[in-house]
Amino acid sequence: MIVDLCAGIGWAEGIKPLGLKETGLELAPAACATRRAEGHATVECDITLQDPADYKGADLIGSPPCPGFGKSGKKLGLRDLPKVHQAIDDLAAGRDTRAELNAKCLDFRSILTAEPMRWLHAIRPGWVALEQVPSVLPVWEHIAEILRRWGYSTATGVLDAADYGLGQRRPRAILIASRTLKVQLPAPTHGPGLLPYTAMADVISWGYTQRPAPTVTGGGTATGGAEPFGNGTRQAMKRAIGTGAWKNRDGVDHLRPTIAECAALQGFRPGLKFHGRQGQQYLIVGNAVPPLLAAHIVSAATGIPLPEREPQQAAA
Repeated sequence: MIVDLCAGIGWAEGIKPLGLKETGLELAPAACATRRAEGHATVECDITLQDPADYKGADLIGSPPCPGFGKSGKKLGLRDLPKVHQAIDDLAAGRDTRAELNAKCLDFRSILTAEPMRWLHAIRPGWVALEQVPSVLPVWEHIAEILRRWGYSTATGVLDAADYGLGQRRPRAILIASRTLKVQLPAPTHGPGLLPYTAMADVISWGYTQRPAPTVTGGGTATGGAEPFGNGTRQAMKRAIGTGAWKNRDGVDHLRPTIAECAALQGFRPGLKFHGRQGQQYLIVGNAVPPLLAAHIVSAATGIPLPEREPQQAAA
């Protein structure tokens, strides 16, 4: 069994080519509906209220919520990091101080980043794979240090999904660990001296001169999400707006990628239906670990080889 914390649907879709299935623990009803419709085992719940002992012996994957640590917003999670590290040490020693520490946090979601340690202490999985925004890397390194004391082989670092064939740059902090294998981060497959990078324009059929390159994020605003665009993209927007080239593309008169385009940029298979209101669908897509990156991470954690991958088709 594999337990997927704060599951969404990215890990579930990513590990299917490896012949693996997980049980996803997920709070958002729309994400749960999306998972169930695709046949993924789902428990709609708050993971902080679950007893990990019910999953004793399971392997563990997860992507705790990242808003407090991301590029947008007030970044209060970064100021809460000392409390997150304290929670990790306490949980690793079997002391549950989550409520006490959470009451002192500036962002109520911060302690969720320490939640995997509660599960690691209780179930001692054979292997582990965790993913978050790059600023959470010190937390993963802290957990890896504890896992090494428990006899695990570990690897941590920041991986960019573009280096594995995705049509967007998406750096993520990664932790993998195993009690049976000597693990290392998966080697890139795309880039200088390797396969050529996958262009956004090839994935979603946006000509570089017609529309700016989008950013896939967890949000439903006209910019495609909560995270700000980079300087180059903002300049491309101004050029596109100035010429009017971005308007009325198949009836879409804004710069936001459609849900189907976002899903393609994230590497989701064509035809996967996302449930809920439009904003909820954008969140499901934008918050997910890209399935292709998830596959490479879990392959590195388990030793299961990846199957041959067919070239990605452009989104309709």
